[in-house]
Amino acid sequence: MLRYILSRLGQSLVLLLIVSFIGFAVLTLAPGGPLSQFALSPGMTQEQIEKIAAQMGLDRPVAVQYFDWLRHLVVGDWGTSYRDGQSVLHVIGSHLFATLLLMGSATVISVSLGSTIGIFSALRRRSGFDYTMTVLAMIALSIPTFWFGLIAIYVFSLNLGWLPAGNMYTVGDGSVLDYLRHLIMPAAVLALVDVAIWSRYMRTSTLNVINQDFVRTARAKGLTRRRVVLKHIVGNSLVPMITLAGLQLPMVLGGALVTETVFTWPGMGRLFLDSLGYSDYPVVMGLLMASAILVLIGNLAADLIVALIDPRIRLD
Repeated sequence: MLRYILSRLGQSLVLLLIVSFIGFAVLTLAPGGPLSQFALSPGMTQEQIEKIAAQMGLDRPVAVQYFDWLRHLVVGDWGTSYRDGQSVLHVIGSHLFATLLLMGSATVISVSLGSTIGIFSALRRRSGFDYTMTVLAMIALSIPTFWFGLIAIYVFSLNLGWLPAGNMYTVGDGSVLDYLRHLIMPAAVLALVDVAIWSRYMRTSTLNVINQDFVRTARAKGLTRRRVVLKHIVGNSLVPMITLAGLQLPMVLGGALVTETVFTWPGMGRLFLDSLGYSDYPVVMGLLMASAILVLIGNLAADLIVALIDPRIRLD
């Protein structure tokens, strides 16, 4: 187990290095660059722009800039925001809780609801319920997240007035109930596609388990249907879904970017778009690395959990 963990950590470090190199290269090749915000200022001369570039270290070769940034990243110095002069870690940290809250809520909704639908669809294969859930899943997978978010705002905020249209809390309130009212719509919108995906995968996983010999043996021993389903079918069906949870992290992060923008949710996704608009490249690179770290940690944790709960798997 220890050797496997060390091996995965080594692979993760290599992947992070590759992600950092590609991200830095893409931002360097992007038109305009971080100096574009200064070039638009009235009265700004070329000499002044070159002086600012020298102060920011942007006049050096790209390779030197990358390795200097990487060296500071390793020691915990992720740079300083061009926009407000604050530490990149502080800027990301101030938005991290909002994103984790949104992602965690959406994951709980999608896993619980999607797994339940998938199990019932498998147990009632080719029934009206199974066909209906299949059609609804295909529709959910076809709906763009931003469109569904706008429709939700129009119906539940503008027409019915049940829920707030955006933000994370009401200024001057900040109670738990107020947080929940603001969280319901973005979490539901973010979970929509994942519910469809989880239900389809859970249905397939459950059908595979139903046909196993140990399930037939349990039925032959006279166990009740409830006991067979809960102890033998559901438990074994959930094991491969843990791996899926790790693989779903990039999709959830990508969906969070769109959802946070639609609902003006103050998370990392909205910060990413704002930072791109301001050419705040240190924050953009910091968000890229933070997202990559979260994904790698999620995948490693999923693999370890599967190995711990399934004695058939040995991580050597």
